[in-house]
Amino acid sequence: MTLPILYSLRNCPYAMRARLAIYKSKLPVELRDIVLKNKPAEMLAASPKGTVPVLVLDSNINGCEVIDESLNIMLWVLGKRDPLNLLRAAALSTQLGKIDIEPPAKLVDMLSLIDLFDHEFKTCLEAYKCAKRYHETNLEDCRQACEVYIQNLEQRLSEHAYLLDNDESLADLALLPFIRQFARIERQWYLQSPYPNVKRWLNQYLQSPMFTKVMAKYPLWSPEQTVVTFGDI
Repeated sequence: MTLPILYSLRNCPYAMRARLAIYKSKLPVELRDIVLKNKPAEMLAASPKGTVPVLVLDSNINGCEVIDESLNIMLWVLGKRDPLNLLRAAALSTQLGKIDIEPPAKLVDMLSLIDLFDHEFKTCLEAYKCAKRYHETNLEDCRQACEVYIQNLEQRLSEHAYLLDNDESLADLALLPFIRQFARIERQWYLQSPYPNVKRWLNQYLQSPMFTKVMAKYPLWSPEQTVVTFGDI
């Protein structure tokens, strides 16, 4: 059987969340770890934009189907196999024996939250990272801009164990890599910050066997390398 091929970069938050979804789905893929300064020709042929993650669904067919946006990869793999109901597909309503074509409300809520963080929070996060790296004078202002979104999560997590409710969802996996980045910018400040529920939620993930496996280091891919299978664990 030809497996889908995932081009990935270990510490890229977008690639990280794709691997998280694949791990949770238990859908096996061929993992190809790369570095961006030496992008494989095979990856560029599949996705000329040259960013990770890239999921090639069938490399044996001319004009093969390629998914090169992390959230779309998450949705695709969980759409194929979602044993933990991370997409809340069980919430689909049925009428007269027909499945409602509208997405369940919980999935709409998840995608809305993810969009907020992918666009607004990510912009603030990049400014915060730059302020810290280049010792800029607006570091505190940049941090406070991020905190508006962290406070959103803190409120959610004060009401239930995960971001949407008391069960893990797509939103938790999609936001995790970026909240991890936030926590690492000013580590001492973060450890003393007034966000106990966010810290609990993040620590639960960072200390989990899942995170260890998702962040495992593999040799950089080359055409001669033995196939590395990831996901069906």
